[in-house]
Amino acid sequence: MSRRYSGRCPDLCPDLGWEEARAAALRSAGEPLPAVTRTLSDAPGHALAAPLGALCDLPPFDTSAMDGWAVAGTGPWRLDGDGVLAGAVRAAPLGPGTARPVATGARIPAGATAVLRTEHAEVHEGVLRHRDPDAGTPPAGRDIRPRGQECRAGEALLPVGTTVTPAVLGLAAAAGRDHLSVHRRPSVELLVLGDELLDHGVPRGGRVRDALGPLLPPWLDLCGAATTGVRRVGDDFALLREAVRRSPADVVVTTGSTAAGPVDFLHDVLRDEGAVLTVDSVAVRPGHPMLLAELPPAADGRARRLVGLPGNPLAAAAGAVTLLHPLLRRLGGHTGPNPLHLPLAAGVSGHPHDTRLLPALRTDEGAVPLPFDGPAMLRGLALADGLAVVPPGGAPAGARVRFLGLPGR
Repeated sequence: MSRRYSGRCPDLCPDLGWEEARAAALRSAGEPLPAVTRTLSDAPGHALAAPLGALCDLPPFDTSAMDGWAVAGTGPWRLDGDGVLAGAVRAAPLGPGTARPVATGARIPAGATAVLRTEHAEVHEGVLRHRDPDAGTPPAGRDIRPRGQECRAGEALLPVGTTVTPAVLGLAAAAGRDHLSVHRRPSVELLVLGDELLDHGVPRGGRVRDALGPLLPPWLDLCGAATTGVRRVGDDFALLREAVRRSPADVVVTTGSTAAGPVDFLHDVLRDEGAVLTVDSVAVRPGHPMLLAELPPAADGRARRLVGLPGNPLAAAAGAVTLLHPLLRRLGGHTGPNPLHLPLAAGVSGHPHDTRLLPALRTDEGAVPLPFDGPAMLRGLALADGLAVVPPGGAPAGARVRFLGLPGR
């Protein structure tokens, strides 16, 4: 249950269960963001805000499915006229017992009953015959795609919530669309916190490379977000408060400062801003010190949220799939995929009380757990197809567990 922020209280406020935290993120999103109109080139990654309707029949006329000869009636056939190419205007009709060359995708002349493929045909002295004398006349409709075989004008092809992929763009174009009605993508600003982070080179002087600054923006884009910027913010209460307060994004994402260390100021900033806390720590490993809060509205009245991810890389990824991914997908209007469950190819240990998110490969044998699964590691995640959701106490080989696919894999 959401509450006015009063600071972290680990003794009085037990961690939410993993499933409960994901449900809380979905509830926090509320309704999807408003619909906007986008050209096809600008629509990828959005979710349809209206069903994709066909503006024409597909195909729009009877077309040849193969290179060959349009034939009318029974053979042999007398040749009649020049070939018909794709894109040509309507050709003259064919009379019974006649044939005309036709290319794949070309409009079938009126009167044609079938297409005889090039490799099945032979021509001698202006007469077309099947190469196999026992094959006879091709059945009516052979290798002809009839008008409306795929859809009729006005038919709904895809439902609301469908993610616009390259295949969706192709279908929309084929159906005559130049624009699509889609939900606006949620804007996200990433605040990378920590004085110990380096932007380039090898770790040195007690400082380490920032891994999340490069990792998260493309991940967010694949989740359907529009990343507006990445900012480094030092370990300073006033700097962090100003960055959160002035961010225009629908969702502010922070990395680090979610625990109770000496320079972890995020809880103090949220309390100072009057944020409404939705999630404050989750019973999951790695990543349990994650949080979700509702910020004061933007100047234009838009709702704003903040997702606080742990600073350790794999822990941050766990926080992203737990809170950030469902929040962004719901805000963007995407239909949620059906949960995927796979058998474990090998037994895995678990935390006594918390869910465990484990990098794994999806194989014919099921989910194969990967090593390098510590909260500060990324090697296992880089190899993984997804994260296996291991219940408290672990699971034996063959046990079916939830499998979360990773963006872009």
